[in-house]
Amino acid sequence: MSLPTYQQLTERTDAAAGSSWYLFTDLPERGMANFAGPEGVLRAAESIVEGHAVNLDYALDAFDPPMSKARGIPRHSITAKHEQARDDVLDGFHLQATTQIDGLRHRRASGHGFYNGVPDHEITPRGPRLGVQLWAETPLAGRGLLIDVDGLLRDRGTPLAHADGPALTTELLDEALDAQGCRVEPGDLVMVHTGWAEWYLTADPGERAATRAARRATGFAQSRAFAAWCWDHRIALMATDTFAVEVLPVLPDSDFRDSAPEDDGMMHQELIAKLGLPLGELWNLTALAAACRADGRWTSLVTVKPLNLTGGVGSPANAVALR
Repeated sequence: MSLPTYQQLTERTDAAAGSSWYLFTDLPERGMANFAGPEGVLRAAESIVEGHAVNLDYALDAFDPPMSKARGIPRHSITAKHEQARDDVLDGFHLQATTQIDGLRHRRASGHGFYNGVPDHEITPRGPRLGVQLWAETPLAGRGLLIDVDGLLRDRGTPLAHADGPALTTELLDEALDAQGCRVEPGDLVMVHTGWAEWYLTADPGERAATRAARRATGFAQSRAFAAWCWDHRIALMATDTFAVEVLPVLPDSDFRDSAPEDDGMMHQELIAKLGLPLGELWNLTALAAACRADGRWTSLVTVKPLNLTGGVGSPANAVALR
């Protein structure tokens, strides 16, 4: 598929500048997930050497309370029609409170609308437009490439100070890839291990409370360079073990201060609503990073199967790495 560079996307006048709107023709509302496909799955199958399956999800109630103050952990009830039967139900189930994938309904591009110009009135419960069911019906699967930023910086003797919420750069991604002897291939499901989630879950209660109160988290700087890195590498997914992929609070010099005023310059609008990039947040990458580092193999066959919820905004990732 011949597609423009990110720089060329920023020069578009036929659609929102910086967007991939209308460029994918077969399954247009899957966005950059379209970069994943049969070739990537077959290539990823070569990564299965030992037959191990590695879980990439945290428990539904792992982040209690969740970093987002608008979300809570689900309340699990078990019911019984008679003493030989059990059923259960979840109440208050926020689909993006733990390991999750953001769907293309999650953000609207200020001044333009939802991805591919889908109108607001079609973003409704059980309405199919841009819903996560599009990634469930045709699941995201392919070569999962782990980029171990945490390991790189620990090797250098400069581990990330997660309590400060440091901003990461694309240069760090490239340096980690060089150290690993890896390169990104089109259709890759990229996973970035920073160690943030493990740090947060093991921090003392006071530090966790302060981090949550400040809405402070390690992540990528809000920059055109990051959007370009994702698009120009033709990745199908960007997943991290951080709260929002991007650093919070938003940097004062965010490249998107003017284009995303409602989000104080967050990059979510640029990545989700314009590029159509699936974003994975709060992924459990600790065990996978340890396995990759132990045997020097940084790729796996990764599957991501969101809930088949018509019109879902986001979903638990239900992600697995096969090695």
